[in-house]
Amino acid sequence: MNTGFAEPEVAEIGDGVLAVVQYDGGWCLSNAGVITGPARTVVVDTMATERRSRRLREIVDRAAEAAATRTTEEGPALAVVNTHHHGDHTFGNAAFAPEATIIAHERTATAMAELGLALLAVWPRADWGDIELTLPTTTYRDAYRFGDDDTRTDDTRTIEVLHVGPAHTPDDSVVHLPDDGILFVGDVVLGGATPFCLMGSVTGSLRAIDRLRALGAETVVPGHGPVGGPELFDVAEEYLHWLQDLAKSGRERELDPLALARTTDLGRFADLRETERLVGNLARVYAELDGAPEGTPLDVPRIFGEMAEYHGGMPPCHA
Repeated sequence: MNTGFAEPEVAEIGDGVLAVVQYDGGWCLSNAGVITGPARTVVVDTMATERRSRRLREIVDRAAEAAATRTTEEGPALAVVNTHHHGDHTFGNAAFAPEATIIAHERTATAMAELGLALLAVWPRADWGDIELTLPTTTYRDAYRFGDDDTRTDDTRTIEVLHVGPAHTPDDSVVHLPDDGILFVGDVVLGGATPFCLMGSVTGSLRAIDRLRALGAETVVPGHGPVGGPELFDVAEEYLHWLQDLAKSGRERELDPLALARTTDLGRFADLRETERLVGNLARVYAELDGAPEGTPLDVPRIFGEMAEYHGGMPPCHA
């Protein structure tokens, strides 16, 4: 169990736009974003633990203070966007409450309420700290655009939140800055890590990647791992197509996902982190081959146990 605390890397990727990257981006070690302007500060995801989310809040407050050269009478607004419901992206919401408006897809809010703090039981020895479940206060269905809901017109940057799931989960959101060529993609696309579609859809992920690529962003901030560009889409797409072909061959050989994973040479994907995700991804493709609708719930605890079996023990949590 990793109990150390490494400072996140804070990189300015645009005018007043920061990527807060936690290395190496393994399980529960997620990234965040900060978008500043004179009228509002927007935070993309809030990390997993009390300690890490409080550190993120310090980074956000400094960035907001530096950007607030002119403000509305009530001061800059503070908003948080949760890209999906997983705790490593939402457990830090409490560090920004109650003053922040917390925005998420409507399915994100529902899933967060249903799951609560269940992730803590998956890795009970992690240094979670005092986590308080803090749900979204504003939800949307298809798209949300900052500025459409208030009178703060002195921010000229366009910030739009788009629902692109089912992909990593049924409720994936991305945050797009079209004027800046920047895209925060949550866990739809990862940096240097194996894609993970157990709770979402492989077919939906491929469709989402096509949509994200069409936005034309030059800078892509994944939910885990280093910031990149459109090449992140290429790696994920190649893996997912390979995965579909592998699952079809496994079905023909009458192998279950774990048995198929054990007989598979990962080849060019062997260097991606969290290779145990292959088992969960195969379970999702098998379900889709059987005609299950995208995002249909699977037996996640059982399949996660098979992932641990493939890994040779519980995968380490880096929170």
